[in-house]
Amino acid sequence: MTGREEDPTASGATGEAENAAPPPGFYDDDGYIEQSYLDRVRESLKSGDREELVGDIEPLHASELGELLEVLEKDEREQLVNLAGGAFDLGALTEVDEAIRLQIVDHLPNEQIAEGLSEMDSDDAVYILEDMEEEDQNEVLERLPFDERLILRRALEYPEDSAGRRMQTEFIAVPPFWTVGQTIDYMREDDDLPDRFHEIFVVSPQYELMGSVALDRMLRTRRDVSISELMEETSHPIEATADQEEAAHIFQQYDLLSAAVVDNGGRLVGVMTIDDIVDVISEEAEEDIKRLAGVGDEELSDSVSATSKSRVPWLLINLVTAFVAASVIGLFDTTIEKIVALAVLMPIVAGMGGNAASQTMTVTVRALATRDLDIHNASRIIRREAAVGIINGAVFGILIGLVAGLWFHSPDIGGIIATAIVINMMAAALGGILIPLFLDKLGVDPAIASAVFVTTVTDIVGFFAFLGLATWWFGLG
Repeated sequence: MTGREEDPTASGATGEAENAAPPPGFYDDDGYIEQSYLDRVRESLKSGDREELVGDIEPLHASELGELLEVLEKDEREQLVNLAGGAFDLGALTEVDEAIRLQIVDHLPNEQIAEGLSEMDSDDAVYILEDMEEEDQNEVLERLPFDERLILRRALEYPEDSAGRRMQTEFIAVPPFWTVGQTIDYMREDDDLPDRFHEIFVVSPQYELMGSVALDRMLRTRRDVSISELMEETSHPIEATADQEEAAHIFQQYDLLSAAVVDNGGRLVGVMTIDDIVDVISEEAEEDIKRLAGVGDEELSDSVSATSKSRVPWLLINLVTAFVAASVIGLFDTTIEKIVALAVLMPIVAGMGGNAASQTMTVTVRALATRDLDIHNASRIIRREAAVGIINGAVFGILIGLVAGLWFHSPDIGGIIATAIVINMMAAALGGILIPLFLDKLGVDPAIASAVFVTTVTDIVGFFAFLGLATWWFGLG
């Protein structure tokens, strides 16, 4: 885990070794952990049979051990960690929910955490350290060798969810005057290299990034050729302070396998690889989905109280907006009293508008996140959504109007609800795209706030259109 930023010819240490395949019977035919395997692990925990337990968990990849931890109960996780001792792979903590990670980290002695971190890639070590209490974090760092401690402290100084937190400090950097032969000999002789790498970086004596050489190109070149002759300008280096979502966008746009990470002075400080970016994309997509539903950072492993607490704020906001929509209904109480059918049909108008708005809003929020929607194509997309709203409104308006007219034996009722459906579907389409765009323009994450406002708009417009048209048509105003 020792990045050697001070030496232009140094590299990071080896990362986590590749684990063997899971033991036979770990997964069932549906891809879930086999019940017999779980029973065996639980029996080992109950009897305190360390040899049996270690034999079952040692062949597991970190992600598989993480799956096992998430299936077990809280006390069983603690028993497993205690019984396994040094055989417990700390890398599994990068694969579990935050609540589980914090529980196990709090349970483990700092000495064992420090020992485990020293064998991990720097980005994984930072991932575990960043959620620890400052006092414990400092104690763990003090137990690490000086160079490792320095690298991790630097990474922790970068903003949360930044490229600096996600980068690995294990990389290979050489000066431009080296030859291909020198570089190959260095990689053969040095035991302190990354497990996997796709390119070699070229740096100045001040460690400023000059370029890179693809590994496959170097291996096809004569030994006497200078690295400077092979060097290409590094493709889209990422600033360490850049948001991880920005880094993911760069990888996606330019089809990168790895990218250099530089500080404000252009000095090479790390590298991001595609496996890091896959995690980032997954996290960001999951975060957007949760925010659209107003559940924040909730995890499946959270307690009842934590889950309830995370959902309350948005439910309160929804309650307020529901009262706003209800006040619109109150304006037409006389109309509803005289024509009971309106009360029966109101939920249809609001429901159709809400569903249509959710469709448009979901597509819009995701398009904003992936930068497929911007000022250059916004007007075209808005026109498209408006047209879709009108067409779908007409189709479902006619269908619902016919059903309502036959149901209540009133063509007037059918015509009113059909017209209201068209109006509300149109409003839903426009609200579903304009509100996220407006929030994004204000610098507010549209995934967080769009749903509440869009739902309120469709409710108010739907009730006003339906009840207002009925009041006007039947002369009840």
